Amino acid sequence: MDWDFSMVGPAIALGAGCVGSSIGCYIAGQACHAAMTKTDEGHGKLIGLSAAPASQSIYGFVLMLLMAQAIRAGTLTPLSGIGIALSSGAAILLSSVYQGKVCATGIQATLKNPSLYGKCFAAVGIIESFSLFAFVFALLLMK
Repeated sequence: MDWDFSMVGPAIALGAGCVGSSIGCYIAGQACHAAMTKTDEGHGKLIGLSAAPASQSIYGFVLMLLMAQAIRAGTLTPLSGIGIALSSGAAILLSSVYQGKVCATGIQATLKNPSLYGKCFAAVGIIESFSLFAFVFALLLMK
């Protein structure tokens, strides 16, 4: 039996991004729902903040596409793809989870003091940057 592991790396990259995004959105979504029961206005802002961790699934998706293309072209070995996907995928996954936690605290802060809403995005963006770093560094390793 001939086993083909060539697409394991791309699958890990996609899966890690999507799992992290779903966990992060779950955490922030819970906070959003709780906050919406305590206020009659500003729900759209709270929902927007709770969706922030979804972006990491896009990084996983693009990484999957580019990694699969590089493996098919022979410029990336399947084993290297698995290594890159495990390391960058873990960073993207964890960044998504922690971004969800920061979004949840941002939602709570906004509920208590609505003028803090925009300031809460600073921490959200800082955590997002680590997913971007992992994504870009993974792309550089695939070159």
